[in-house]
Amino acid sequence: MEYKYDMLTPNQPLTEIAIAQAIQELTKCDEDLAYIIETHGYPPNWEREKGFIGLVRIILGQQVSVAAANSIYNRLQSLIIPLSPENFLKFDDAQLQAVGLSRQKILYIRNLANAITNRELNLDELERTDEAILRQELIKIKGIGEWTIDIYLMMSLQRPDAFPKGDLGVIIAYQKLKNLPTRTTPKELEIIAEKWRPFRAIATRILWHYYLNQGVGNKS
Repeated sequence: MEYKYDMLTPNQPLTEIAIAQAIQELTKCDEDLAYIIETHGYPPNWEREKGFIGLVRIILGQQVSVAAANSIYNRLQSLIIPLSPENFLKFDDAQLQAVGLSRQKILYIRNLANAITNRELNLDELERTDEAILRQELIKIKGIGEWTIDIYLMMSLQRPDAFPKGDLGVIIAYQKLKNLPTRTTPKELEIIAEKWRPFRAIATRILWHYYLNQGVGNKS
């Protein structure tokens, strides 16, 4: 399959025009994605902040509902003003647990905040690098795994081909869409998603859109 819109590079953030163009191409090559668009319309362009705050929000969203993660984030933001790596490190575990953070996630965010304040990690610089370098640097931080990096690339940096192969919403949506008796594995889904390159992030949004409209989740 040849895409017309090769001016969209892997590091270039998405725009509304690019998303619309990508959807046109994806629906030509995948009748199931076309069915979702025809039935439910275009998906929202879910976004997260860049940098420390964006990663904090994604860490808070690990293995919990979006509603729960948003509730904790709002309380955290009210406690720490402004929410920055330096300010986060001023608060002790008891204060952070009081707004709903688990001990594990406190540790993860402390690891991230320390790496930034110690200048071991420069998120502004990483924003401009290739995906491989960004992954290499972020994976060093305990608590930041592949899913967190995938979602950061996709929602915070708006990379067009980021693909969270282990995202439960994507896996369930694909199972329901194809009426499969069992869920695909992340590895299987990664192979399936090859046909959606270089717009796997938009294909993910379409699958999330289907997932939500089937009444099984909430990405707001």
